[in-house]
Amino acid sequence: MRQLLNTLYIQTQGTYLHLDTDNIRVEVEKERKAMIPLHHVESVVVFGNVLLSPFLIHKLAREHKPVTWLTEFGRFMARTETPVSGNVLLRVAQHACACDMAKALSIARFVAAGKLQNQKVTLMRSAREALDNDPELLRQAAKEINAQIGCLPLAETVDEVRGIEGTAARIYWEVFPLMLRQNRDFFWLTERTRRPARDAINATLNFTYTVLANDCASAAQSVGLDPQVGFLHALRPGRSSLALDLMEELRAVTADRAIITLINRSQLTPRDFVLHEGNTVTIKEDARKTILAHLTERKKEEVTHPLTARKTPLGLIPHVQARLLAQHLRGDRAHYPPYLHR
Repeated sequence: MRQLLNTLYIQTQGTYLHLDTDNIRVEVEKERKAMIPLHHVESVVVFGNVLLSPFLIHKLAREHKPVTWLTEFGRFMARTETPVSGNVLLRVAQHACACDMAKALSIARFVAAGKLQNQKVTLMRSAREALDNDPELLRQAAKEINAQIGCLPLAETVDEVRGIEGTAARIYWEVFPLMLRQNRDFFWLTERTRRPARDAINATLNFTYTVLANDCASAAQSVGLDPQVGFLHALRPGRSSLALDLMEELRAVTADRAIITLINRSQLTPRDFVLHEGNTVTIKEDARKTILAHLTERKKEEVTHPLTARKTPLGLIPHVQARLLAQHLRGDRAHYPPYLHR
């Protein structure tokens, strides 16, 4: 089990990071703001105009600590590929499995089942906390998603699995606003869109999913898997398909739940968003800091993993799942067991 280390997020524009012995020195306008020991950092994520010295990038690469570059508003731009760990035979097995329709279908079914089950759990939890007629509508949506889970074993192709997942997603997003209890008029979600975000919920979802995808890509790399070769998500140049696969099981119980909590506690309000020409919405810097702080604290929360039956920090679940997938690809497990949140 890996020690839970921190991801260093840098948002302040004009920040300069450089190596100072075994520390990351953080400067803004040539003024030192922090000295962070390298052994406390697992990876670095920078937003927008943030500079890193070549020596720091080299040091991070040698220690298998990736750097991710995002735009100021959280869109993925690039990520360092550190020296690969693990046996090359694992990647050979992964690539062979991706080309085997039956094996890829099996993994895709389990990934989708994990995602839908965790969506159902999220809906049922919110139903216990909701008011008026919302609980009934949320429970009905959970029931409909449960019916879609029952359809997964009948899917004969990965495309059919994607179709079932898409049907469940439409059910889930239709009732998502009912899980919110504050500023519902402002945070109303008409449809799930990627980029550019047309409303505050989509802007927040895009941001949190980018953070989660980075964690899942790191988890895949840490065990020697290829983050770009997935099973549920189609292969595309530049897409980390496996990272997106691993993320599916965690979207509802980490990213979605974080957004619901922050809005219901009024830690995110309409004042935290900016509406631009063309009806696009972005998140203010202080609100992004609030989201990142909440996600960081959430990673420390311990959950009981359904397979190991051990208390595990939520931030380590992507690493546990990546290892379970690696065991399946090596032939040590009959199937891939998804993470099912309780």
